[in-house]
Amino acid sequence: MRILLQGRTTEILRYELAAAKDREIGGILVGEHLEGDTFRIADISVQRMGGTSQHFMRDPAQHEEFLREFFVRTAYNYERYNYIGEWHSHTAGPALPSSTDFVTMEGIVDNPAVGVAFAILLVARLGRWSGLQLSATAFRSGQPPDSITLVADPDGGAQRFRQIHPRVRRRSTWI
Repeated sequence: MRILLQGRTTEILRYELAAAKDREIGGILVGEHLEGDTFRIADISVQRMGGTSQHFMRDPAQHEEFLREFFVRTAYNYERYNYIGEWHSHTAGPALPSSTDFVTMEGIVDNPAVGVAFAILLVARLGRWSGLQLSATAFRSGQPPDSITLVADPDGGAQRFRQIHPRVRRRSTWI
């Protein structure tokens, strides 16, 4: 799976992470299906409350209006534009999913009421010199989690972020 990350999204993440300081924040990811297993993150919601220095709990009620507005903007074209996952920050540790994150995401994809074929978890951390450290993991029901390739969206301009691969922790790339 490949996820295209627009410059606008990385700038929102940098700004919000800097403002949150040592509190974890997060939200949901909505995306555009481009082809096959390639998606572009179209927008993110931001929940500034509900986090501590070690934990973030998303409140679904705080994101309902964001989703409603997104679906109106995309003319309810659910096959092309839809919810694709979650994001949150880690302030005290690496930008990698925790064991709690794995349990939470598996609960989302295994819940028939949610009705998703997959969900992405993007974990973000603000590094030195405002560098954005990111990891992305795909979750599918009944399958092991899989790391995702993040690519700077050419339409969004060149953005500098560090991608951390969950399975190979020492390997990273700057884009």
